[in-house]
Amino acid sequence: MPVNFSQEQLSKTGVEVKNGKEQSSTMDKINNYLLRFSKVPLKERLFFVQHLGVMLKSGISLSIAIKTLAKQTEHKFFKKVLTDIGTKIEKGSSFAESLDSHKRIFGELFVNMIEAGELSGKLEEVLRQIFLQMKKDHKLISKVKGALTYPAVILMAMFGIGTFMLVFVVPKITAMFTEMNAELPLPTKVLIGLSGLIANNGVISAVIFVVLVFSFIKFSKTHKGKYLIQSLLLKAPVISPIIKKFNLARFARNISSLLKTDIMIIKAFQITASVLGNLHYREALIVMSKKIKDGGKLSDVINTYPKLFTPVVAQMVAIGEETGELDNILVELAEFYEEEVDQIMESLPAIIEPLLILILGLGVGGVAVAIIMPMYSITSSI
Repeated sequence: MPVNFSQEQLSKTGVEVKNGKEQSSTMDKINNYLLRFSKVPLKERLFFVQHLGVMLKSGISLSIAIKTLAKQTEHKFFKKVLTDIGTKIEKGSSFAESLDSHKRIFGELFVNMIEAGELSGKLEEVLRQIFLQMKKDHKLISKVKGALTYPAVILMAMFGIGTFMLVFVVPKITAMFTEMNAELPLPTKVLIGLSGLIANNGVISAVIFVVLVFSFIKFSKTHKGKYLIQSLLLKAPVISPIIKKFNLARFARNISSLLKTDIMIIKAFQITASVLGNLHYREALIVMSKKIKDGGKLSDVINTYPKLFTPVVAQMVAIGEETGELDNILVELAEFYEEEVDQIMESLPAIIEPLLILILGLGVGGVAVAIIMPMYSITSSI
């Protein structure tokens, strides 16, 4: 049970009230600052969207529904965000306006769809659409991440084993060759030189490695770095089809969701451009939105980017334009490419495993040749 002391009682005990308040205020600021950077889990956002739609359908007011859901969430920062949104709505702000100050959490797509739902009076329907969109998006991203985890772990293990061999095993073999005064071939000299460099300069090697890794990570987060890496990946034999189909699925899913909430196609393209992570697709959508604004036909505009958009997309979009069913056609396209990504992800281990075995074989074979060659020269000289 908490005990409350008056200001006078605290003063008598020699406690400086002002300092206590300042310390408490500082700690609150630090906690709030740290909480802002804590990512709100998808399950929390999915729970919020799904249950908000149900509560609105049952006749509960928007502000009460949001504040009720704020009490139910266990995520501290998300609780504060929802409480703030509920308070702003009570003071007269619209749902979209209240969300706008928390765009970092919900995203531009979410805010714009809510705004369209409020204007059209279809907020419950839009919330259902957002829920399905988030689920599909999460499933697609999880599939790709899950499939790429296995080869990443194998490559890390190979790197670890290789480093262990160079640091602990090769020096012992080197000592044996030194005792025998054997003439070493070039592959063996390279292996011993690499081993000596790492083993004798362990700290320096580790520092250089860490610096290189962090430099690469930092570079990959810059616009120039992202663009360069994504350009290379779009040309890579196995990875390129995955990237294209993944982005086409997200493109079609996002545009269709926005069109279904009566958002204009130009704005739909601009919003989707901000959602897609690939800079090539992002830039293409921005240019495409300008061309559509100038009177260009969507299917014709898509055809100007054959390296990013397949002929199937252009043809299906053309049919959607002619029939007036573009949003439904895009849903079908999204499902088609999502299924394509699923199939590729399921077959990816079978494609990557031979490649990993080849890399492993070359590494082991190279070390074996470098060790065996001087042994042959020693035995032949006896």
